[in-house]
Amino acid sequence: MAPSILVTYATKHGSTREVAEAIAGTLSDQGLGVHVEPAVDVDDLSAYGGVVLGTALYMGRPHADARRFLKRYHTALSAIPVAIFAMGPRTTGTDDVAGSKKQLDHALAAVSDISPISTAIFGGVVDPAKLQFPFSHMEASDARDWTSIEAWAREVAALLDARVPITAAS
Repeated sequence: MAPSILVTYATKHGSTREVAEAIAGTLSDQGLGVHVEPAVDVDDLSAYGGVVLGTALYMGRPHADARRFLKRYHTALSAIPVAIFAMGPRTTGTDDVAGSKKQLDHALAAVSDISPISTAIFGGVVDPAKLQFPFSHMEASDARDWTSIEAWAREVAALLDARVPITAAS
C-alpha cells in the first residue's frame, strides 16, 4: 500500500483552502490516499509519501505559514515528491501569472534543497468584504480556473503515483 499524500495549504481568507480541497479530491479520485491539513497544523511528515503545498501570495511573498512549513520541513521535503501551487494574480493574464511565478520561484530558491516535481500558479480571489482599507475598495474578482486546477491535479497525481514507493502491508 502506498503512503498517503499530504495536501497542505496556507491561506488568509480561505480560497487557497478551497483549491487545496479540490486538488485533494482529484488526487483521491485518481486512487491516491490523501490527507488535507492547514500547514500551520502539520507536525510530522513521516507518514506521507508526498506533499502538495498550496499558498496564497501576498505582497510578492508566499503566506508566512507556507514559508515556515518549507523551512521547518526542508530536509524531509527534499527526500519525497513535492508539488507546489500558489494563488495570487488577479487575472490569468500572461504578465500576471509570470510575475507570480517569479515570486514563487524566489521563495523556493530560499530553500534550495527542495526541487518540486511540479509547480503551478492559479488566479486568486479578491473579496473586498474580507479585506482592510485600502484593499477593501478593490473590485471583487475570482480568477480561479477550476478546469486548469483539476488538470494540474491530475498531472500531479500521475507524477506522484509514479514516484511514491509502495510499502508492504505489515
